[in-house]
Formats: sequence, structure tokens, C-alpha cells
Amino acid sequence: MAGSTERNRPSRPSRTGTSRVARIAAAAACASLALTACGSTKDTASSGGGGGEGKVGVILPLLTSPFWQSYNDYVPKMAKSEDVDAMKTVNSNSDPSQQITDINNQLNQNVKGLVVAPLDSAAISAGLDQAERKGVPVVAVDVAPEKGKVAMVVRANNVAYGEKACDYLGKQVKTGKVAQIMGDLASVNGRERSKAFRDCVKDKYPKLKVLEIPAKWESDTAASKLDTLLNSNPDLKGIYMQAGGVYLAPTLQTLKSKGMLKKAGEKGHITVISNDGIPQEFDAIRKGQIDATVSQPADAYAKYGMYYIKAAMNGKKFKPGPTDHDSEIVKLPSGILEDQLPAPLVTKENVDDSKLWGNTVK
Repeated sequence: MAGSTERNRPSRPSRTGTSRVARIAAAAACASLALTACGSTKDTASSGGGGGEGKVGVILPLLTSPFWQSYNDYVPKMAKSEDVDAMKTVNSNSDPSQQITDINNQLNQNVKGLVVAPLDSAAISAGLDQAERKGVPVVAVDVAPEKGKVAMVVRANNVAYGEKACDYLGKQVKTGKVAQIMGDLASVNGRERSKAFRDCVKDKYPKLKVLEIPAKWESDTAASKLDTLLNSNPDLKGIYMQAGGVYLAPTLQTLKSKGMLKKAGEKGHITVISNDGIPQEFDAIRKGQIDATVSQPADAYAKYGMYYIKAAMNGKKFKPGPTDHDSEIVKLPSGILEDQLPAPLVTKENVDDSKLWGNTVK
């Protein structure tokens, strides 16, 4: 999720594993029966320009994060530039079972391709199987599925996210307690960022002690658990937020409420690094409220999502290796190909760089 990113649900009672599996299974069964009335979808963006290969469905994971709002805005623009006939985007509203229904609804509209940002790395396989049975290629954006067929995964290197955060905090903090506000561990993004940060600190910065906050991409959860952690650890020196679009506001609000929001350079400042590269993070860096972020390329996610789905609809194949857009295609253990797009570190030194997508959105 990204955005990094994948789920940012409002606070609500937790669902048991059994009920969640049952809901996803029900959605998959609904898809198998082609019952489009089993669930509703929400159209959220204007359609793109026309290509010659047929219509393309675009499914979003959520729209409560500024990162995904920006991606949503880029979709019709990039569809037009890549000559792809993209339909109005569909918002799965942070619900993995709804996302399976959304995929089925798009397939029943006879789309010839799908660009999907999966909410759950495992659950998405039910939707991918439906698409494969209908011969419809799929490009996954932001999250790699654990299984199922996709033509390409368009994603930044999430291991590098965790490592960059580790290196930045390790060089700034030197010694003491640091916290990582984690994403959903049902998502490969949350798992990779968390493990990479944890392993890097252990190997390279043993004088740091990592405290962990499992927050599931939920802003309310992040706020309440950070508040609790600070009560027992008022000497915290650093924070790694795995998704600024979800965690920035609650983190700043919590620090402010405790009188711990000190500007960079001031005594007591807690060093904060994030992931996403949204305009709000850039503003926070300029104000000295946070120190850095890793810019997850919302614009390039949209652009290359369209590029690869058009290629897939035309039967084009790719191999691992460097690309012509400063990235590298790698083969994942599952055999799926992933185009790992660059995601630069942003600090006060380069926060005003006009090439960063976060400086181009209004």
C-alpha cells in the first residue's frame, strides 16, 4: 500500500480469520456464478483515451490516503498518454472481498485488461484466477500477489524502503529507541518493509532498539498505539512510518498532544522518516516536523500500469533486466516479473526538486 500502500480502514471491530476467509470465498463464489449484483462498486475518476485493444478496468484499493488519491488522479492522464481506453476507476474501499467482486464486475463488462492494486497479497488470487479463466491479462500495481497470474507487477523495491529508513535513522540517532509504525502484515509490502528495517538495524546499528507498532495501514490504530508506546517510552528518539499517507497526520497529532513535536535542530526533536512522498510530507519536512521520506512514485505507478497492460493485451513479453526508465525488471520467487521503479530519499536538501511527483500535484 504504498503505497505504498494498501489498507486504511476506519476503526471497527476486528474480524476473525474465519469470517474474513468466508467473506472472500463468498465473493469468489459470486464471481464464479457471474452474479454482478453480489456487490456494488464506486466509480471514482474520468476515463482515459482510446486504444485499439479494448477497454481496461482499473481497480483501486482505497481512496482515504493522499497517495492513492494522487494515483487516482494520474490514471486518466497516463491512460491518455499511453493510448489506453481506461474505464472509470473503481474503489474497493479497503475490503479484500469487495475487491474480488469488483474484478468480477469488470470482467462481466468485457474488459480486455485489468490494472489492479491488490489489498491482500493472498486473497487477490481468487480474482486473478477469474481473469485468467476469461483470458484477460492483469497488471498488479504496488503489491505483488503471492500466487496467480499477472503480466507484470509495477512496484518500487519495498525492501529498499525499510533499508533506507534504517540507514537514515541509524546515522541520525546513533543510539537509543526507535519505533516503526508498521503496515498490514497480510500484505507483502508491510512484511517486506518491516523485516528489512528490523534486519538492517540488527546488522548495522546494534545500538538502536526497535519498538514495533502493528497498525494495519489504519490511522486510528497508529495514533492510539503510538500514544501508548510514548507513555512507556518517553525517551523515544526516532520513528519510521511505513505509509505517510496514512500515518503522517496521526503521528504529528500524537506528538503534538504530548508536547513532543519539536522542530529539527531543537532539543528533544524526534527524528521521523516516512514512505510515500506526498505533498503533506514535503510540507512537514520544510517545517522541520519530520526529517525525510522515501518517494513512492504514484505517477510512475499509473504510467507503467498503463504501459504494461497495453503491452500484455498486444501479447508482448518481457525478461528480467534493466529497463529504459531507470528501473529493473526482476523475477520474484513466485516466477512473476516485477518492474522495480526508483524511489528516491527526500530530505530538506532536495525536498523542492521539481522532478518529485509530490511537487507537481496541487
